Amino acid sequence: MRDATFAVTSRSEGVRVSVIIPTLDEEAAISAALASAKPAYEVIVVDGGSADRTVEIATAMDARVLVSARGRGRQLTAGAAAATGDVMVFLHADSQLPVGFVESVVEVIHGKGCSWGRFDIRFDEGGPILRLIAHLIAWRSRWTRGATGDQAIFVSRRAYERVGGFPEDGLFEDVALCRRLKRDGTMGIARGRVVTSARRWRRDGTIRTSLRMWSLKCLYLLGVRAESLERYYRNVR
Repeated sequence: MRDATFAVTSRSEGVRVSVIIPTLDEEAAISAALASAKPAYEVIVVDGGSADRTVEIATAMDARVLVSARGRGRQLTAGAAAATGDVMVFLHADSQLPVGFVESVVEVIHGKGCSWGRFDIRFDEGGPILRLIAHLIAWRSRWTRGATGDQAIFVSRRAYERVGGFPEDGLFEDVALCRRLKRDGTMGIARGRVVTSARRWRRDGTIRTSLRMWSLKCLYLLGVRAESLERYYRNVR
């Protein structure tokens, strides 16, 4: 085991990993996300016009801060364009990467020969139902060979550029990117779990949130335009 760990660490030393975090009024969560991302070669925060202290906190924590038009797809596109790493990790502002994530990501991309990948998740709080949901998300991801943004999708720069990156939709940009990446290469699963916030589930209720997100995703996969779904999402949020 020590020899395998050394091999992965050695490979990671020559690979630059960029972490890109889109933000909008995330002053309560951004510190933890940035602290978890600190081992990366660079950390880029792309802000969509926060009215709180998000940008101030990110700047104080030595992140590279960009300002973009609002919309997660547009913000992630801007961050990827500015990144200089060989591999890019896309992290939600209310999530935290596991210890050793750089080595885990490099192991998937350079050790296993995958062009992209993701992590399993666990929620920062919650009982048996949210633990079950986390397991179902992992099962769904393995079965469909896809991922969502909560799972900290990562991709080699070459693969990202080959597939054309993110669409600039405000909703399900993560699903769209994964559909493109699935046609390009193999998805890997990194060691460790991303810790993601249960705030949406607490606020709106576990069952209601699950039904809403699954129904919206199904409609998107059936061809309903993201712009239409985004208006509905905002109305019920």
